[in-house]
Amino acid sequence: MSASARLADLGLTLPEVATPVGTYTPARRHGDLVYTSGQLPLVDGELVASGLVGSRAGDVGPERAVECARAAVLNALAAVAAAAGGIDSVLGIVRMTGYIASAPGFIGQPAVLNGASGILADVFGEHGRHARSAVGVASLPLGAPVEIELIAQLRPL
Repeated sequence: MSASARLADLGLTLPEVATPVGTYTPARRHGDLVYTSGQLPLVDGELVASGLVGSRAGDVGPERAVECARAAVLNALAAVAAAAGGIDSVLGIVRMTGYIASAPGFIGQPAVLNGASGILADVFGEHGRHARSAVGVASLPLGAPVEIELIAQLRPL
């Protein structure tokens, strides 16, 4: 089954590629690889949530952070698809790096990224399994709780 058919079966659609807020491109193709810039959890141009991820009052809760990771990975896939000429040109995902704006003491970064990894596995099957880093940081652009980068491999021409 194609990646576009799997997305449809999951009830997911790729959003429009986010307009860069600086002097960079959302994704760049190099040979059979596509590298994305960091993608935030934007839906219709608005952050899904903002702030630090943690368990104290006022923090973005871990469950909400997982939703943010899912939104961010869909934005990253949209950037990959635009650079690749369509999502069905993607063979699989090589690597994902996720940055989680973490409150002091928060250690659940890998669990937050599992939301994004799950989408990649659902869309690409075994080819969606990837190398990954989950990095806790003090803050992210625009106050986003999550930022995701992908490296995707394209099908041979």
